[in-house]
Amino acid sequence: MKSVKKIVLWLLVVALLAAAAAVGAAWYWVTSPLRLQQTPAIFTVEPGARLRTIAQAMNAAGISIHPEALVLLGRYTGDDTRLRAGTYQAIEGDTPLSLLERMARGEMVQSRLTLVEGWTYQRIRNALREHPDVRQTLGDVSDKDLLERLGSPQNHPEGLFYPDTFVFAPGTPDFDVLNQSYKAGQTLLETLWNERKPDLPLKSPYEALILASIIEKETGMAADRERVAGVFINRLRTGMPLQTDPTVIYGMGDAYQGRIRKKDLQTDTPWNTYTRPGLPPTPIASPGRAALVAALNPEEHDYYYFVARGDGSSEFSKNLSEHNRAVRKFILGK
Repeated sequence: MKSVKKIVLWLLVVALLAAAAAVGAAWYWVTSPLRLQQTPAIFTVEPGARLRTIAQAMNAAGISIHPEALVLLGRYTGDDTRLRAGTYQAIEGDTPLSLLERMARGEMVQSRLTLVEGWTYQRIRNALREHPDVRQTLGDVSDKDLLERLGSPQNHPEGLFYPDTFVFAPGTPDFDVLNQSYKAGQTLLETLWNERKPDLPLKSPYEALILASIIEKETGMAADRERVAGVFINRLRTGMPLQTDPTVIYGMGDAYQGRIRKKDLQTDTPWNTYTRPGLPPTPIASPGRAALVAALNPEEHDYYYFVARGDGSSEFSKNLSEHNRAVRKFILGK
């Protein structure tokens, strides 16, 4: 009888030791740094994904983790029901527990891209191509096909992409970033168009976008923006050519080398507002909100001319003789 008791006691001790060893081993795994093939290692949690699938994505990203062990850890902590979809990264020192908690808190990896007011479409596309976290998918896509994918009725992409700072997960396709910018611009343009001053000589939101792009490029000081808009509105109302240099520069394309000559002002292009009346056929850049507001809510005045003073501000004139005097003073220094 005593020997049986000793055997039972011995087996109990062995079982307790084995359990303790198992708990210790589990705790060691949970709190030990993971092996990474690269750092940071980026992986994505898809909406509705289970931990076993997430573990497979982590392994594919170069994070060595056992799927079944991660499943058990998630069940034990309760984090398996709190996981948030998104893109995450693992860095040196991360443990299974720290990564799981990060996914449960939704601490995702985010990248940013700022599109600046006044940038052209080509400048925007270059920024997308140069961003290390943007996945390139539009290399062989024509502008026409891009506009069709966006659902745009326009046949030219210039000015359609709203300048702002956009936040996205690393690996986001370039189209998705452009789509976000396009939709933001269309939503804002529609809102501002519905709030515009009455009786403007603008037939559509697209014409407002064209005018706003000119205002964006012509205004050096924010305080002048509505007044500059008023000059162009006055000219449109009376049929005067807009005669704005930024449109000429846009029409010159790569031929522009930093200065405009008299010959350039006389060389006709669809965007030359010296040789053609009214608005050009497309925007010449991406205008920001302030330029759009100015185009649709211009200052009411009797000015038809303005010239840069050299300090960012503009001198406004009501007639040509006043304007010529301003040119002699601020441009020619006479």
